Amino acid sequence: MSNIAGKAYAMNLVTPIRGYLAPLNKLFFWLVGTPLFKSRLQGLLTLSMIHYARWVIVRGDEFPRVEEHGQGEDSVYSYMFFFSNFNGTWEQYVDSFSAAIPSGLDLLWYKNVGWPKAVPELPFHAYVEHNQITTDYYYNAYPMAASNDVKSANKVKDALEAFVTSTRGATPEEFLGQYNRLLKSLQNDLSQMDASPIVSLASEAIAKRRRDGDRSNRRTTTHGT
Repeated sequence: MSNIAGKAYAMNLVTPIRGYLAPLNKLFFWLVGTPLFKSRLQGLLTLSMIHYARWVIVRGDEFPRVEEHGQGEDSVYSYMFFFSNFNGTWEQYVDSFSAAIPSGLDLLWYKNVGWPKAVPELPFHAYVEHNQITTDYYYNAYPMAASNDVKSANKVKDALEAFVTSTRGATPEEFLGQYNRLLKSLQNDLSQMDASPIVSLASEAIAKRRRDGDRSNRRTTTHGT
């Protein structure tokens, strides 16, 4: 799948907003940066799987023209573009977002066309699937590295540079003592980068919810006829 590069997954979500609501959505984006509303996104800090997440709102008359003097877009909708790169599976990511910042998601996607709320999960998953755009070209400089691998690598690099400086002129005994302390302090950051395991409890949980939802829909259709 072109959305995936090594351990990383690229999420592109394009959702329409009724034109008159775009200024209100932009106001909400400003509000989440203020102390009063910032707590609604604090849960993002607990998700170490995320490389970054970015939201952009583009009005219908702001799209570029194919030619400088050509006809512009004539859309009654504005659009919100959500871009994110993360480690793990699609299921792990959307479940984590729904669990960590449900009220924040409801604020950022306020009144977007078809937005079902972040909870319960099944309608939320269906909304994401419907509006997600496939990433055709995806470059990843470190495909076998998760975000935590990169953080650990930076920690090891900084520690080694400090170690080189601190052991200049040290006796063999002093060098060995500092070296052992260095290894002990970095033991959780020294690992071999490799592909992620396939096992995913989140994937299993979402598959079960989808099966339950399908059964519920079939019962509703049967009773309706």
